[in-house]
Amino acid sequence: MTRHARNCTAGAVYTYHEKQKDASQSGYGTQNERVGKDSIKNYDCCSLTLQPCRNPIVSPEGHLFDKEALLQYMITKKNEISRKLKEYEKQKHKEEEELVELGRAERQSKVNDFLKVESMVKKSNDIFKMKAQKNPEKNSSSISNMANGLDKQLPSFWVPSETPDAKKAPIQKPDKTVYCPMSGKPLKLKNFVDVKWTLVNDPSDKKSLAVKENRYMCAVTHDVLSNAVPAAIIRTSGHVVTMECVEKLIKKDWMHPLTGEKLTEKDIIPLQRGGTGYAITNDNLQGKYARPVLQA
Repeated sequence: MTRHARNCTAGAVYTYHEKQKDASQSGYGTQNERVGKDSIKNYDCCSLTLQPCRNPIVSPEGHLFDKEALLQYMITKKNEISRKLKEYEKQKHKEEEELVELGRAERQSKVNDFLKVESMVKKSNDIFKMKAQKNPEKNSSSISNMANGLDKQLPSFWVPSETPDAKKAPIQKPDKTVYCPMSGKPLKLKNFVDVKWTLVNDPSDKKSLAVKENRYMCAVTHDVLSNAVPAAIIRTSGHVVTMECVEKLIKKDWMHPLTGEKLTEKDIIPLQRGGTGYAITNDNLQGKYARPVLQA
């Protein structure tokens, strides 16, 4: 009878625990692991730098950006589009030159063919006259595939000099529009709204703002904000409030609790929380790593 220990390998039966342990160490097979909080973007971090925002702005879709990082992203994209546009114009100019050169070569080829036919007709007439005068014996033309200059041609496609060359892929005309890296919609800085955070006043917490776990709170209810608390931004003022505050207070009379101005449905921007480059924000929060699989 075998010992019932956790890491016992003396039994004749390959247990489920041993199978899972060997699979995790070997690196093959399907493995499920829980994504930790370090893999999820914090609610107050920039969607580009994944760091806390110094000058936060929010897009109409609710994605938070640092203004400096977003401007740098737009400048980089515009420079890239300008470079691709220059390459496209250069390719287009080259194609136009090739068409002009092709037309010139075609006209010259027609002239050469005409002159060749004329010279062949003249030569055949001269030969016919000479044969009529001398009446020589008729010689049969050669049927060799090496005659008449054919020995200098290489019909073999496997010869390196006869192999076809791969043409360079044509460059497509680039789109001049800069798109949002998160939503994929056209990026316009005038549509962004400045965000006003409300700091948590905790005299006992002497840590710096970047190290604090509870940094900001709702501007109306003073509830502490986190990734687990859905939040929204009021477009007219930029204040950050919880969705509970929006549902229970703001939507009753559609009045701003702090300024008293009228609000509409479009003035409420839900703040997108969590999600990194490999995960779909708030829809399918999972990471996948593809590896080779041994098959029989």
